[in-house]
Amino acid sequence: MKQAPRGHRAAWNARLPLLHATLHPQSPREGSAADSSQRLDDIIDIRDRSHIWLALAILTGRLPTDQTVVEVARVAEFDGCAAVWKAVADGTTDESAAWQVRVAHGDVLADVAHTASTVLVTGIQRVARETVRRWLAADGCLPVSWTRDFQSMRDLSDVELRRIMAATAEEDTAERASATVVVPWKCTYLLPELAAELKRTGRLRALAQFSGNRTGVIGFDCVPITSAETTQLGFSALFTSNLAAVRSFDRIAAISGAACAEYLGWKSMLGAIGVAGPEVRAVQLPVEIGETTDADIAAARDRFLVGGLPLVLVVGSHEPRKNHLAVLHAAELLWREGVEFTLTFVGGNSWGGEEFANRLAAMQREGRAVDAVHRLSDAHLWGAYRLARCTIFPSVNEGFGLPVAESLAAGTPAITSAFGSMLEIASEGGALTVDPHDDHQLADALRALLLQDELHDSLVRAAKARPERTWDTYARELWDFLVGDDAQN
Repeated sequence: MKQAPRGHRAAWNARLPLLHATLHPQSPREGSAADSSQRLDDIIDIRDRSHIWLALAILTGRLPTDQTVVEVARVAEFDGCAAVWKAVADGTTDESAAWQVRVAHGDVLADVAHTASTVLVTGIQRVARETVRRWLAADGCLPVSWTRDFQSMRDLSDVELRRIMAATAEEDTAERASATVVVPWKCTYLLPELAAELKRTGRLRALAQFSGNRTGVIGFDCVPITSAETTQLGFSALFTSNLAAVRSFDRIAAISGAACAEYLGWKSMLGAIGVAGPEVRAVQLPVEIGETTDADIAAARDRFLVGGLPLVLVVGSHEPRKNHLAVLHAAELLWREGVEFTLTFVGGNSWGGEEFANRLAAMQREGRAVDAVHRLSDAHLWGAYRLARCTIFPSVNEGFGLPVAESLAAGTPAITSAFGSMLEIASEGGALTVDPHDDHQLADALRALLLQDELHDSLVRAAKARPERTWDTYARELWDFLVGDDAQN
């Protein structure tokens, strides 16, 4: 093995005592920096792949992939710790040698890399934010992100933490070159967001298989598999890399009964490769809406209401799966009948949304009362929900139809799909369900809610009578399943 750079050797010598203390907390460290190879023989058991995983993670400062752990373990059977040192030398970079390494022992880690990196709030990021901020307040979990290029876990910066706790719009200019990386050992690692990057999932596969940490994940849906034609080209392959890691996790908390059924179907296939798969349980998302002030309602009224026309609201990104072209067609059918209303879409552009954007622009040129808002504060969104005559959410596949739940929590009737998680939500009252593939069913339901006051009023009453389910309840149930005493058995 060629001579390692001095900075690398200094980092290894500084980290060896940490490795020793982690694996042998009751045994005092002996030996000098000069006999590091011999000391590694005394520290790790090369037959134990969790020891190899930990040695690579601490000494390189980078979490290893599953392929690396397996290859090193095989060579170490013949070459001993020399194989580990070679992998350490190959895996240490100038950047990782400069990092400080800290072992988290016995903690609960919540990986919020995406959610902490942006102020944008997708449905998944909303779930992660609302959940983790409650865990932080009540249970003292440790939120973590990743270093550049998903090499290692690290502590959040102050700005990132404020993004989780208060959804701040601050920019983060913190220098990452001298980051403190976190190596979890005998911890519980929780993933409350979707991780689909190949470099991230490769390291998570190793963590789940070899590290000895407990692992739990929120299962949002399997849409990239069950409805692959509605997702961005190539994303299905990335999503399968997520499943390749998750198959070695301990538990999946699916966000609805429908999502649970998807994950159980996937789990049933794992027997073909001799893998038992995680325990899967439905922990249903909450049905809760934020408070609004009179000023919020007034601002929403100024923004969305046109004269005395009823407002029809559609919340969600414009990807094909959301079926917004069907909404535009149903609306056009009613406008041509002479039914008067305004139609507003709230949600960002996304893959595959060009056809929707073009059709929307054409209808606006024709004078139709249709609009799209790409970014909206939560307060104004809650105000829009409360002002709308009804909402429409005819998605063809959802792990959980959050806009349906939010609309009904606001007491506003919804039109949604007659299957999956959307039917689960609608079954408790306040919604009409349709076949989202039938534009005329969608138009009929919208016509009924716009013109039949008795029907509308009955659905309003049913929506207001729905059982309350809060984020506090959801976060606690999720914690109990993934972290609580039952999860330790």
